[in-house]
Amino acid sequence: MRRDSIFYKLFQQSPTLLFELLPEPPINSSAYRFDAVAVKEPRFEIDGVFLPPEGDVGTVYFCEVQFQKDQRLYERVFAESFLYFYRNRARFRDWQAVVIYPSRRVEQDDLYPHRTLLSGDQMHRVYLDELGEIRQLPLWVALMVLTMVEEAQAPAEARHLVNRTRQEVSEPTDRAIIELITTILAYRFERLSRVEVEAMLNITFQETRLYQDIQEEAREEGREEGREEGLQRERSLVLRLLARRVGELPQALRSQVEALSLEQLEALGEALLDFTSLDDLQGWLTQQN
Repeated sequence: MRRDSIFYKLFQQSPTLLFELLPEPPINSSAYRFDAVAVKEPRFEIDGVFLPPEGDVGTVYFCEVQFQKDQRLYERVFAESFLYFYRNRARFRDWQAVVIYPSRRVEQDDLYPHRTLLSGDQMHRVYLDELGEIRQLPLWVALMVLTMVEEAQAPAEARHLVNRTRQEVSEPTDRAIIELITTILAYRFERLSRVEVEAMLNITFQETRLYQDIQEEAREEGREEGREEGLQRERSLVLRLLARRVGELPQALRSQVEALSLEQLEALGEALLDFTSLDDLQGWLTQQN
C-alpha cells in the first residue's frame, strides 16, 4: 500500500493534523505550512517539513511516516534533521521531529545510540494502534488510523468516517475528505475498481471524483443563469458521463437523451453509475417513456 502518498495528501489538506498528535503544539499551529524538501550533499529526502509563517523565527517540525522496519531509521532522521536545521539556522530557533509508526513492532531494534534524543522533548514517536478507538478520534487523525486497521474492519470504519464527514464538515472540505477515504480504500483493495470501492462506501454519484471533475469542466464553459442554460449544462454533463460509462451513443439514443427534461437528466445522472452497456441506457429510457 502506497501510504507515503496518502499521508502526503493528508498533510497537504490539513497541515495542523501533525500538531493534533503532539502534547504541546505551537500557539500559531494554524499558520504553519507543510512542505517536502530535499537536502543535497549528501542527498536526503525528508517526508515532511512543517514550516512556521514567513518572518516568524519559530520551530521547524520534521515528520517521518514509517510503515516498514528500518534498522537505521533514526540515524537517517537525525542526520536529515540536523543538516537541514544547520543550513537554515537563521530561519528557526528550534526543531522537533515526529515519527509515525503503525505500531511499536515496526520501530528499529537498537535504540541505545539515540537514547538521549529519544527520551527528550524534541522527539515524538506516534504509534497509530495506541491512539485509541478509531471512532473516538478526531476526524483527520482517524483518517491516518484507517490506513492500518484490519482489512476486514476497514470498509465499516471507512463508511463511518464518510458519514461523520457528511455530518461534521462543510463543502468543499467534505468532498476532499471523502476523496481521501476513497483513495485509502482503493489502495487497500487494489483488486476492486473505483466504482466498486465507491459502492462499498455508499458514496452518492455527486460525491465521486468523476462527477466532480466533469461537473467542473461544465462550469468552466460558462456560468450564465437561466433554466435553459442550466438544462444545456446538465445535458452536456450527462452525455459526457455516458460516453465514459458505455461508449459513444448512437444518434438515436443521443437524441432521446437530449430530449429529456432537466429533472429526467438529473435522475439519469444518478442512474448511469450502474450502467455497464448501451442496453442499460436503452432500458432506462424505455422506463421513462
